[in-house]
Amino acid sequence: MSIFSTILSKIFPSSHPAVQAASTPDAAPAAEAAPASAPAAAPAEPVDVEAVLTALAEQNSEKLNWRTSIVDLMKLLSLDSSLGARKQLAEELDYSGDMNDSASMNIWLHKQVMTKLAENGGKVPDDLKG
Repeated sequence: MSIFSTILSKIFPSSHPAVQAASTPDAAPAAEAAPASAPAAAPAEPVDVEAVLTALAEQNSEKLNWRTSIVDLMKLLSLDSSLGARKQLAEELDYSGDMNDSASMNIWLHKQVMTKLAENGGKVPDDLKG
């Protein structure tokens, strides 16, 4: 499972279509092969990403600035936040910058993760998407 898929599964409920799609990579071709008369799936309720992360932060003994830090966001979700893990996430999300400039990469990663969460059905405040 990719790092971003793991992020999705930690924030969205397991029944959410984005989590289902992330856990079954062959789901898209099967859906495309469905007959035209098949009923469309009901859209999922948006997940309030800010509320989920705020609740997790309140339960965490460590003070984490998940709103601006990809490292703290990953720590909050109990994920490996090492430089290697962040480089892997950057590759998954098609980062085209210099991976040796970790400060720039981290800023981009945080914005990209928030944007991708919104694209997958998350309700993310505009200020978090950058």
